[in-house]
Amino acid sequence: MKFLDQAKIYVKAGNGGSGLSSFRREKFVEFGGPNGGDGGSGGSIILKSVNGLNTLIDFRYAQHFKAGNGEKGGSSNKTGHGGKNLILRVPLGTQVYAEDKKTLIYDFTKEDEEFILAKGGFGGVGNTKFKSSTNRAPRKFTKGKLGEEISIWLELKIIADVGLIGFPNAGKSSFLNISTRARPKIANYPFTTINPNLGVVQIDDKEIVLADIPGLIEGAHKGIGLGDKFLKHIERCKSLLHIIDINEDDLIRQYKVIREELKQYSEKLIKKKEIVVFNKIDLLEEKEKNEKLKEFKKFFKKKFYEISILKKENINTILRIL
Repeated sequence: MKFLDQAKIYVKAGNGGSGLSSFRREKFVEFGGPNGGDGGSGGSIILKSVNGLNTLIDFRYAQHFKAGNGEKGGSSNKTGHGGKNLILRVPLGTQVYAEDKKTLIYDFTKEDEEFILAKGGFGGVGNTKFKSSTNRAPRKFTKGKLGEEISIWLELKIIADVGLIGFPNAGKSSFLNISTRARPKIANYPFTTINPNLGVVQIDDKEIVLADIPGLIEGAHKGIGLGDKFLKHIERCKSLLHIIDINEDDLIRQYKVIREELKQYSEKLIKKKEIVVFNKIDLLEEKEKNEKLKEFKKFFKKKFYEISILKKENINTILRIL
């Protein structure tokens, strides 16, 4: 499935139906009273958050949406049928912005939330409602009100328990693949992952949602490489799994660059719980591996873990501490 995390749409709620001006027409009743009914209300446009969706791709080709109009009032004081509401399903984590892209209108953080984006117009009033002691045969009625219309931006920020971060080819996609049912594209070249991938891990009595964030590089917060387009998806992750390829020449720089990119984008990101793991330990001799890790530990007084995704070493250990 293609990934799309931003879309602009235009919505128009249904117009209210007009009231009716009519009079009773019965045998032997020469002057029947008014019996025009009210018009039905127009349908509304409603956004609803759905947990199973992970992209806004449905809005790539369909960008204009209209709810049903209310029907005109009928004789015998019958109210016209209301217009049908239109419910648009959006992924959990979708934010609704005004056309200026700055004003936040609504933020979907829970499953099955509903938000009325555009209200349908009220139905008009039939002439029956205008009958009075001084006017027993009113012809007056009112037209239905117009439904609301608005252009908005939808922006998706993935909601996951754990965000996988690190340089391209550190092994994030492979970790997601081996841990979950997700099947991300994997190859040995930079930027294999060009869209966030989600997967669900079930281990012991826990269910954990992992998000593989496309590989970060130096200057990503400025838009370099795949840019800051994907840094926003880290904002809603509860914790971060920082995967580093132990075969890289400068592990200290590898770690610091990613941390600096997070900090430059938002101070909140570096305050999140972080678990550091070194991948591909199977490719190094024990002595060389220990020397590199010893040097890393001098600079960063952090607990870290060693894994081999290829040989499936210590994967479950990591999953249990997430």
